Amino acid sequence: MTPDRALSLANDVACTIATLQAIEDELRTAYPSGDYRDYTGDEPEHETSAPKTPAPEVTLDSVRAVLSAKAADGKREEVKALLGKYGVSQLSAVKPVQYTALLADAEGL
Repeated sequence: MTPDRALSLANDVACTIATLQAIEDELRTAYPSGDYRDYTGDEPEHETSAPKTPAPEVTLDSVRAVLSAKAADGKREEVKALLGKYGVSQLSAVKPVQYTALLADAEGL
């Protein structure tokens, strides 16, 4: 396996992990008690009373804003390392499917 292929697979795994974490968060929100054995298939009461709003789409501009703020706070090297984790040297080279995972990583800096 080439280093480029390995990095690409690592990025795919990171995106998959971010997606699974988002699913976990949704499940924990929908079923806060954590006891899923009694689930009857009915919608929880708290979800029927208020319409659910979709999660905002992560855009290049929103990622750029967070990374710029981190760099301005003296974390320029960490931002560069984070981009390297995604196999790029510029934010514009990041694939749109990776924006959510990159944003989550950036907010953790």
